[in-house]
Amino acid sequence: MATKHSKAAKQFLRNVQRAEWHDNTLWGVRVKRDRMSRTLPEWEQLREMASAIKKHTLSHLDTYLEQFSSNAQRNGVMVHWAADAEEFNGIVLEILKSHNIRKLVKSKSMLTEECEMNPYLEAHGINVVETDLGERIIQLMDQKPSHIVMPAIHLTQEEVGELFEKELGSEKGNSDPTYLTYCARKSLRNEFLTADAGLTGANFGIADTGEIVICTNEGNADMSTSVPKLHIAAIGIEKIIPDYKSLAVFHRLLARSATGQPTTTFTSHFRQPRPGGEMHIILVDNGRSSMLADNVHWETLKCIRCGACMNTCPVYRRSGGYSYTYFIPGPIGVNLGMARDAKQFSDNVSACSLCCSCENVCPAKVNLSEQIYAWRQSLKDIGRASSVKEAMSLGMKTVFDRPALYNTALKCSPLINAAVSGMGLLSVQLWGKGRDLPEFAKESFQTMWKKGKVK
Repeated sequence: MATKHSKAAKQFLRNVQRAEWHDNTLWGVRVKRDRMSRTLPEWEQLREMASAIKKHTLSHLDTYLEQFSSNAQRNGVMVHWAADAEEFNGIVLEILKSHNIRKLVKSKSMLTEECEMNPYLEAHGINVVETDLGERIIQLMDQKPSHIVMPAIHLTQEEVGELFEKELGSEKGNSDPTYLTYCARKSLRNEFLTADAGLTGANFGIADTGEIVICTNEGNADMSTSVPKLHIAAIGIEKIIPDYKSLAVFHRLLARSATGQPTTTFTSHFRQPRPGGEMHIILVDNGRSSMLADNVHWETLKCIRCGACMNTCPVYRRSGGYSYTYFIPGPIGVNLGMARDAKQFSDNVSACSLCCSCENVCPAKVNLSEQIYAWRQSLKDIGRASSVKEAMSLGMKTVFDRPALYNTALKCSPLINAAVSGMGLLSVQLWGKGRDLPEFAKESFQTMWKKGKVK
C-alpha cells in the first residue's frame, strides 16, 4: 500500500529534470561538506566531543536552563517559559500588543514554523515579514520551507525571477542571482526601517553567560535586532549548551556540515538589550521534555539543525522536501515528526533506505537511521503497520523456521524467474516499478556445497 510520502515522491519525480537538478544540487553540498571536513585532522574528535557535550547537557538540562535564565535576567533580558506552541504564540502576541507593534521583521527561526507563529500573528493583525532570502522567497510564494537551512532549494532561479517580477517589480526575464539578491535587499531595506520589532531564533544559548548566538550568511538577524528597539528571541530548550568552550566545538562543525563553509559570514552574540531597547528570550518546550524522557529517542535532541542529513539522504534528494508530511523533512524530520505525533506522521518512516549515510555525516552523531528503524518496529503498536508487509514477514518466518520447506523453496526458486517475467507481476506492485528482479541461480550455494563443488 502506497504511503503519503511515496505518492508525493512519485509526483515530484514526474519532472525528471527538476528531480535530477535537486539531487545533484544537494549532493554538491554534501561534497563540499566532505572536502571541508578533510581539512581538519581532528574532525572525528570534534564530532565525538559534540555528541558528548550534548549528552551531558541534556542529562543536566534543568540545571543549565536555570543557569541560562538567571544569567540572562542578570543581563537585563526578560525571560519567558512556554510549555507548548499555543503558550509560545500567546507570549509573543502579548509582548507585541504591549508595545503596540504592527510590523514584525523575522529572521532565523524554524521554531516559529514548528509553532505556526506567522499565521497566528497575522490573524491578530500583525504584519510578519521574513527577512532571510530563502524564507522571504517562500513567504511570497505562500509555501513552507523544503529544507531547514536552504528553505527555497527546490526552486530554480528562473522561478524566483518570475516571482520577483510579479511581487517586487523586478526586470522582466532577469533571473541573474546577483540581481535577484539586490532586488530582495532593496525591498527589505524599507521593511527593516519601518518595523516596530524584530524576532530571531538562535543556534545556541550559552548557560554560562546567558547569551544567545546566531549564525547566518546574510546578516538579516543583525538587521532585525539593530534597527527595531524590541528584540524577541525564540529558542528551543535543547539549544542550551554549557559555555564558550562548548560553543567553539559546535561552531567548527556547524557551517562545515551545513554548507561546506569554514564558518558562517556572521556569528552574532546577543547578551543584553540595545541601549534604550528591550530584549525578550522565550524558552520553548513544546514536547521536548517528553522526547528527553524517551529512553530510545532522546538522542534526537542532540541535533544542531545543520541539515547535513538531508543533503546526503538518497531519499530526500530524490523526493523533495514536500513529500514529507512533517514540516521538517529528511532523516531528522522523520524522527522529529514521529516524536511529535507517531500516528499522524507514521507515513514518513518509509522514507529511509537505512543506508546510515545520515549518521555518518551528523556533526553531533545522532543515531538517525537507528531511531527510524526503532520507529518502524513500533508501527504495529500504534496501528500503523502495513498488513501486506506483515503477511510477507510471516511468510518468510514460516519458511525460515522449517528447513525442509526452506530446501524445497530453494529447489523451486528458479521457476520464479519465468513466472514473474511471463505474468508481468513486477509491474503490478510498488516494489517492482522501476526495478528488475534479481535472477535466482539454477543451483543454490547449499546444493553446490553438498555436491562438493565449493571448497
